[in-house]
Amino acid sequence: MGEFGGEDKEEALALNNSEAPIRPENQIERKFIKTGNIEFETENLNKSQEEILEAVKSFNGYLSSENVYKNSYEISSNMAIRVPADNFDKLIREIGIGVEKFDRKEIYVNDVTEEFLDIEARLNTKKELEKKFLEILNKANSVTEILEVEKQIGALRSEIESVEGRLKFLKNQVSYSTLHVRVYEPVSGQTEFGKKFKNGFKNGWNNLILFFVLLVNIWPFILIIIIILIAIRVLRKRKRTEI
Repeated sequence: MGEFGGEDKEEALALNNSEAPIRPENQIERKFIKTGNIEFETENLNKSQEEILEAVKSFNGYLSSENVYKNSYEISSNMAIRVPADNFDKLIREIGIGVEKFDRKEIYVNDVTEEFLDIEARLNTKKELEKKFLEILNKANSVTEILEVEKQIGALRSEIESVEGRLKFLKNQVSYSTLHVRVYEPVSGQTEFGKKFKNGFKNGWNNLILFFVLLVNIWPFILIIIIILIAIRVLRKRKRTEI
């Protein structure tokens, strides 16, 4: 490789394969991605939507998407909300004011500290390597040497852009939490029979689950009763045979 192909190239390759320094545990700032899903019923969907949007605005968040659906028994709004991570719990509490019962309330916290640190370290290493290749490029004496180094720089630049994209995505997810809200209003046209049927179906399913739980808890007694019944039947059969 000529003048630049010896120690400079070996140093660049060593830099590419080197491991990033490990930070002490007490110096690491934890990185968390928070997401949540909440669902509840309302008597006035439009009013609830307005209150939710006011709460989002007051906590410096924004609505990233919203879909409204209507069927024969309800009209619902599905909202995806982005809010600064520090205001995530506050927003959930604010939205929950006046809600009698949540049909669904799920909060997830994903610790991405290790991935975050790994990406930062790899990005710094690749940028240092890029600087080294640029220095090598300045020492190149022939077209062949220039083309070879430029090819390496081009491939490295693609890797850097990919890593930067992932790091940017993680920073966005860490700084802004995502909350999915589904709020629905029963359609007034739904008959009383329809409501009772819907509630009856839910209650029936819950009772069926409770029945199986009860069976699991009392199975020894059921087994004893079955054994006693079999014993009684065998004794009766013997008596009939003796007669």
